[in-house]
Amino acid sequence: MTSPHAMPVHRPTAVITAHGQPSDPAPQERALAELADAVATLLPDWDIRSATLATSDRLELVTPQGALVYPFFMANGWFTSSVLPRRLQGHDVHHLPPFGLDPNLPDLACDALALACAARGWSLSQTRILLAAHGSARGPKAAEAAEAFATAMRDRLPGTTLATGYVEEDPRIATTARVFEDTAPARPSLCLPFFAQAGEHVRDDIPDALADAGFGGDTLPVLGALPQVPQLIANALNKALSGPGVTST
Repeated sequence: MTSPHAMPVHRPTAVITAHGQPSDPAPQERALAELADAVATLLPDWDIRSATLATSDRLELVTPQGALVYPFFMANGWFTSSVLPRRLQGHDVHHLPPFGLDPNLPDLACDALALACAARGWSLSQTRILLAAHGSARGPKAAEAAEAFATAMRDRLPGTTLATGYVEEDPRIATTARVFEDTAPARPSLCLPFFAQAGEHVRDDIPDALADAGFGGDTLPVLGALPQVPQLIANALNKALSGPGVTST
């Protein structure tokens, strides 16, 4: 039987890859497959596949020669710059920029915030936004991506208070949340998770940190769950296929 990565590619093929959840890979693997199906609906002439890094050998098995690899990650950090190329060593593939660096994503996030505030009867300009991100002890790239994203959102939301907090580095999520509660507890607040998938950090670490700080606001779904994300990915794939901007491994 011929291995999938040795098979000729007869139409554009893309592999959407994410970190996944090593302690329980199946749920995030299914969620990523559902995202790939949604992208495939928008790109009927493509072969859209998915694999999390948490499922052993799956990425290598589903990635054919010549594929475009779309990192469903928030930053160009250790996993995208080191782990992903190592896992695909020997595969002739093209890496796209990570999901979190898409220049159109801040617009989608701001639209989501506007809708969330309208649904609650809040003024967006009076609502404080806590951008909850992962951060990293391995290097600065994760925080740099979150801070750049926060800056892009502030440019689009003049007058709105927006601050970052991190799971793995300072300022911690609880620290930023406490500042919100201490300075103006009566003002509405929203927590926006700067994450692609809703893994343990989103399910456990962020709620625990917010509860510890006495955060009185609401928490929105992760950015990767925005309904426009499949179209965002489809657009990125089409752009990569028709022009420069991809790198080979």
